[in-house]
Amino acid sequence: MKTGRRTIAAAALVGALGVSVLNAPAAQAADTGITVSDIVINDIKPIVVGTSKVVRPPLTFNITLPSGYSTDDPHRYDAYPFLYRGSLNAAAGNGKNYIGPGGYTCYEISSRRARCEGYLYIDPHPTRDQVHTNSNAATWKVAVSLRLFKDSGGLKAAEHQTRSQTVRLKRAAKVTTADATPEPVTKGKKITVTGKLTRANWSTKKYNAYGARTVSLQFRAKGTDSYKTVKKATTSSTGALKATVTASVDGYYRWKYNGNTTTGTAVGAADYVDVR
Repeated sequence: MKTGRRTIAAAALVGALGVSVLNAPAAQAADTGITVSDIVINDIKPIVVGTSKVVRPPLTFNITLPSGYSTDDPHRYDAYPFLYRGSLNAAAGNGKNYIGPGGYTCYEISSRRARCEGYLYIDPHPTRDQVHTNSNAATWKVAVSLRLFKDSGGLKAAEHQTRSQTVRLKRAAKVTTADATPEPVTKGKKITVTGKLTRANWSTKKYNAYGARTVSLQFRAKGTDSYKTVKKATTSSTGALKATVTASVDGYYRWKYNGNTTTGTAVGAADYVDVR
């Protein structure tokens, strides 16, 4: 619980956004009267996923309940946003092209309004469906699942609402530590810096070479705080990087890839070069 706010509901939903919620019987597919607003996913930034680590992008939204319902009774309503691709009903029906919340906690604003904070859950494990193919590196749409229950506990109404919002899902990239030679180097002489760029393959759960990409070689002089691009190189078919520059002062060299519409950014560790 956060200071100054009363916790009214906490939900652990990993793998459990009911497909039945989205495919509720027609008689129950009615307007719930619940309003969900101010949805923010991953701080409005792309979501980058690798090959093994679970990713939990932050999720926040507000809920307003219809007359006769109170935030004091969280068992009488459900409301949560999720991501989907293609047809909403198809995504719900086969469990693929769908990313749901891993859990969230709601805090009371008033008797019928609440602020919810939580996270989405994306597991690149081979048996999961969220990122089972590289084509999932694309723009995903946002929808909201809503359920309202009767006093007796039975389902009163259920619906799903699409939103105009979108979220970009990207494959993670990696750049190896820069390797500068020769070291140490005489001032004014040339040094060659090498490296390698790879990116996540969600189908094989491995990182593969990423060729024909432009990557920046950056330098930070000893005693300074910021890196500056000194040269750019294009990766080979094996993802290899190579650039030659003139050494003038002691400092650090690193590779930085700025990403694209399907691939995240990557910054490699730096190599310190002693100039004599």
